[in-house]
Amino acid sequence: MDHYSLIELKIESGIALLAFNRPDKRNAISDDMRTEFIDALERVASDKAIRALVLTGNGKGFCAGGDVAGMQRRMEAPQGEVAFNGWSRQQRVHHTVKLLHTMPKPTIAAVNGAAAGLGADTALCCDFVLASEAASFSWSYIHRGLIPDGGGMYFLPRRVGLSMAKELVFTGRKVPAQEAKALGIADRLSTPEALLDDALSWAAELSQGSATAIALGKSIMNQSFELPADQVFAQGSQAQGICYTSTAHRESVLAFLNKTSQA
Repeated sequence: MDHYSLIELKIESGIALLAFNRPDKRNAISDDMRTEFIDALERVASDKAIRALVLTGNGKGFCAGGDVAGMQRRMEAPQGEVAFNGWSRQQRVHHTVKLLHTMPKPTIAAVNGAAAGLGADTALCCDFVLASEAASFSWSYIHRGLIPDGGGMYFLPRRVGLSMAKELVFTGRKVPAQEAKALGIADRLSTPEALLDDALSWAAELSQGSATAIALGKSIMNQSFELPADQVFAQGSQAQGICYTSTAHRESVLAFLNKTSQA
């Protein structure tokens, strides 16, 4: 286990388990937690021995969103500094979003409890969402006079459609686990007791294949809603050229040919 004060990072059998660790604050993300989160994500992304990432929260909640005490401190800054301070903070938020979204390996949010505001956004930054039956989701920014700033305005419409995304953002209402699954916010459900085991098992299944092929395929599919078909095809051609040179491709072809010749 890597010891941070506000998150926990465990690596076992090639799977990283990263847990938010402010259970007394329902894992609300403070600036200090974000710094540790960024450091951990950069480490997971760069470590070739890690094949997948599972993200969860310690305690009853997944993540309550942004830290309200931090919001108060920002409002108390001199008037002429509030906007620039906010812009600077947003750069850190978006850096975190990008690190998680572009992680070159499969990522699963194992949502153990309430995921609100930035917490709900963070779950959707992952490739897959596995929700406990005790989980809930809410894009509660509206209750603070804010808009989703952690990727929600990008990811949520892609999962639930534009009109439903607007409803959830405009109302900030809570979406229980069963409804989240029906809407497409969550991909799978699990019991609270089995959540982490199910997430780790799924992560192992998703990451069995060539790490090169997974990373390149993910990178292209992440852009596929925005790019014209010709650009997706072109990027795919370039990525396939790289895959042709990979050890995984060579070994699998030779193994298949050897098996065929012996049949």
